[in-house]
Amino acid sequence: MDTPALVIEKRKLDANIQKMADIARTQKVYLRPHTKTHKNPKIAKLQLEAGAAGITVAKVAEAEVMAEHGIDDIFIAYPLVSEIKIQKAIDLSRKIRLITAFDSLEGIQKLSQSAETAGVVLEVRMEIDSGLRRTGVLYDEAVELAKKAKELPGIKITGIYTFRGPILDGKPTLDIEEAGRQEGQLMADLAEKLRAEGVPITDVSVGSTSTSASAAEIEGITEIRPGTYVFYDRMQEKYHCCSHEECAAAIHVSVVSKPSDSLLIVDGGSKTFATDVQPGQPPIFLEGFGEINGHPEMLLERLTEEHGMVAVHGETNVQIGDVLQVIPNHICSTVNLHNDVFLKNEDGTLEKQAVLGRGKLQ
Repeated sequence: MDTPALVIEKRKLDANIQKMADIARTQKVYLRPHTKTHKNPKIAKLQLEAGAAGITVAKVAEAEVMAEHGIDDIFIAYPLVSEIKIQKAIDLSRKIRLITAFDSLEGIQKLSQSAETAGVVLEVRMEIDSGLRRTGVLYDEAVELAKKAKELPGIKITGIYTFRGPILDGKPTLDIEEAGRQEGQLMADLAEKLRAEGVPITDVSVGSTSTSASAAEIEGITEIRPGTYVFYDRMQEKYHCCSHEECAAAIHVSVVSKPSDSLLIVDGGSKTFATDVQPGQPPIFLEGFGEINGHPEMLLERLTEEHGMVAVHGETNVQIGDVLQVIPNHICSTVNLHNDVFLKNEDGTLEKQAVLGRGKLQ
């Protein structure tokens, strides 16, 4: 195995998958993991075998990859508004159970018109902005939008969903348990309001890796959609979602230069490590871009395209040619930079797996 390379420890992967499956089973909610983290049908099947009810994706192209490899219950948790994407979703819905999404009247009208023309009924969920200020209809406007949408032909509204993450009272927080409970309560309350207005909501879907466990405690929540938990990463460790030992994925890099005792250069830069989780941001205030296993005296401090600059604070015996293992800040975006990953079995053997969902942007 050459470097840089992304290596996943199978033992930890299996344990992480089982841990979240047990949470869902205990709370009596469906688990529909988001495959944005691994983008790998083989790992998705491990999640399904452990008890997941289906999977979540962000893009139609990702859904197509998963369906091609035998996965037949997929939720595209992203508003579809272009004719090309909608037509592809309709084609896919003829083969599998496909759930689509909307967050605007214009969006659901496009879905309705295309579905009616094609002679199909699309299962849809309405996305709710519960505080992240990303996609999703504003919370206070959701009832009116749903009432208008349910009158449209060619669609069947079955649920609502949100992605909020570690947000509490509109601000980033380290109190992920309370953040999850607040997220769950907001969505459960909204579901009741929708039902009272004649909108037959059955699915109430919430949760990130950080909030799924506590959000699932709220009565009325039916489904959780965590993603990062399969591997975990430095960010999730800082949120206290996992221990360092549970981080299953690491980038193996080689030391290619040692300009001084306080600086090492490795062969992985911004084309190897994601930079979307920047150092110093609240509430976790990460330092650098990655933690180096077994070397607390080191930090992956800076990145250029092909170089990683490792700051050395104190003494180290690491030399040019040595291989380091780095836990990245954000594993999901990091995986998307790699064509392949290496699954490390308990006997130490490596199995190369293609990241088949990589680069599926449409």
